[in-house]
Amino acid sequence: MEDCKGYVQVYTGNGKGKTTASFGLALRAAMAGKKVFIGQFVKGMPYSELKVPEFIKNIEIRQYGADCFIVKAPTEHDIKIAKDGLAEMSRILKEGKHDVVIMDEANIALFYHLFSAEELIDAVKNRAEGVEVIITGRYAPQEIIDFADLVTEMKEIKHYYTKGVEARTGIEK
Repeated sequence: MEDCKGYVQVYTGNGKGKTTASFGLALRAAMAGKKVFIGQFVKGMPYSELKVPEFIKNIEIRQYGADCFIVKAPTEHDIKIAKDGLAEMSRILKEGKHDVVIMDEANIALFYHLFSAEELIDAVKNRAEGVEVIITGRYAPQEIIDFADLVTEMKEIKHYYTKGVEARTGIEK
């Protein structure tokens, strides 16, 4: 008999592949007939993955970030967008209309103090029964690691960006 409990998964670490792994899970879930919501914190740029809903109707994606990734201290605008995004995702989690909810780069939002770990944990704790949650982003705080049911750390061993290779469309963006 299949386990219908929704678990909390975390993909963190300094290596490439956290968002990619979560999108792989989203694809698998969608192909199994599950409905998926992906909220991308801190991101506001036109990444290639934003086109997924054009091809797979049971995946929905929204971004909760400004035009560029935060490089220095976040602005009040960055904080507002992230807090509004967390409020919307909290509502989506409670509604239970999605089987899988991915909180992409939520750990980065925590790292930049856009909202607190307690606020994120409360949103996830108050989700509808059976909703699987994936939280991605480097720098996962200990509270999130302790709260999660599964934690995977992506560790960078070698990366071509150290040789000046920029992010490539369809591969990193």
